[in-house]
Amino acid sequence: MTQPQRDRVGAAQAELLRALLAGGSPPAGFDEQRLRVERRALLNKRRGIVEMLRPEVAVELGERFRPLFDAYASAHPKEVGTRFREDAARFVEWAVERGELRRKEPPKKSRWWRRGGGE
Repeated sequence: MTQPQRDRVGAAQAELLRALLAGGSPPAGFDEQRLRVERRALLNKRRGIVEMLRPEVAVELGERFRPLFDAYASAHPKEVGTRFREDAARFVEWAVERGELRRKEPPKKSRWWRRGGGE
């Protein structure tokens, strides 16, 4: 593959990612309905992961969790290299700033082992 071909493929991939993750227009040749289905599936996956990582936030927000997370996600596409824990923390900060949520610290990780105490 030549460099101009690679550049075209890269640009097409970037356009597709914008359509799927950042509310961009569907690229030429793609079915808008299928992209809408995939966009919804990716949003549901992202929301589910955040809910799994921060269940206390989802519980506190209750019925408001889904619409609030969807509003957050549409305004804040997940950035390349961002881990889901960071994404969850950013959502919490966003919800706190909007007055939708009391400040929430991430739950402490439980340890299955103990240091020292050679029993």
